[in-house]
Amino acid sequence: MTDARIPTVRLGEDGPEVGVQGLGCMGMNFGYGPTDAGQARAALDRALDLGVTLYDTADAYGAGENERFLSPFFKAHRDEVVIATKFALSIPPDDPTKRIIRNDAPYIREAVEASLKRLDVDVIDLYYMHRRDVNVPIEETVGTMAELVREGKVKHLGLSEVTADELRAAHAVHPIAAVQSEWSLFSRDIEARVVPAARDLGVALVPYSPLGRGFLTGSFTNAEQDLTDGDFRRQQPRFTGANAEANAALLEPIRAIAEARGATLGQVALAWAQQRASVAGLTVVPIPGTRKPARVEENVAATRITLTDDELATLEPIASRVSGDRYPDMRFASAGRE
Repeated sequence: MTDARIPTVRLGEDGPEVGVQGLGCMGMNFGYGPTDAGQARAALDRALDLGVTLYDTADAYGAGENERFLSPFFKAHRDEVVIATKFALSIPPDDPTKRIIRNDAPYIREAVEASLKRLDVDVIDLYYMHRRDVNVPIEETVGTMAELVREGKVKHLGLSEVTADELRAAHAVHPIAAVQSEWSLFSRDIEARVVPAARDLGVALVPYSPLGRGFLTGSFTNAEQDLTDGDFRRQQPRFTGANAEANAALLEPIRAIAEARGATLGQVALAWAQQRASVAGLTVVPIPGTRKPARVEENVAATRITLTDDELATLEPIASRVSGDRYPDMRFASAGRE
């Protein structure tokens, strides 16, 4: 594994400059079962060594615990990292297992102050609206977010799981640096409308779960059988029952390409995601999540793989054959509202 740092790109026309691959940090201490904190911190350090500078978290990950976990790393490397966090998933005090989507101004202001405190920083580099509350006009939500920029609490704005129309309306209020949505060999619904809108507006795409929440690596084949009780993937339709069995068969063309190249399944899947930049004609910065240094090295190495036209053609049909939705309730994903 070479220590050569990955190239950089800019998010949006005036957004931050970041490595061409970021790091999804949710799983460091939330969502994917038991974790080794020491290994997770080593993964953060190794990512930075290799030029990964965009680190993605959210206030909803572990009710703020993910932000707290990342804070020492961010403080130690404040001038080297781009901190991305999110608001919108409010936790009711009477039921910590639930999430309520809120995009109203009072909540946004409450959320940003809480994130700043947990992260122990003066400003958030990239602040996302995590999910869309359709009862609040997006112009109002982004208007409040823009006030945070003017007040120096936030540098740049992002949106997650928005439709093309929502993106256009938001961008008219204040420049949007990045849109975050699930985008992988298994999830390509945003290509119909969101990707063209982002390209037209000069907005970057930040694909989360580019490894299909680990399924595309072949690390598990059935969430109910292979994963621990605390792993939220056990609740996702694609990874259980007959859906899981059908989707595991879809890994075979990925496996064949990986074996021919001497690569891993995950590297082929990530190379495909990285290559969306040239295929779709816009800036793309995937944020695969991991909590192991060796996996960071493996993922970063995928930025140096360019798939051939024949390989891309082989992979093209996979998404259309996937069984099951990516969430139990698709209303909260952009595809459920397009």
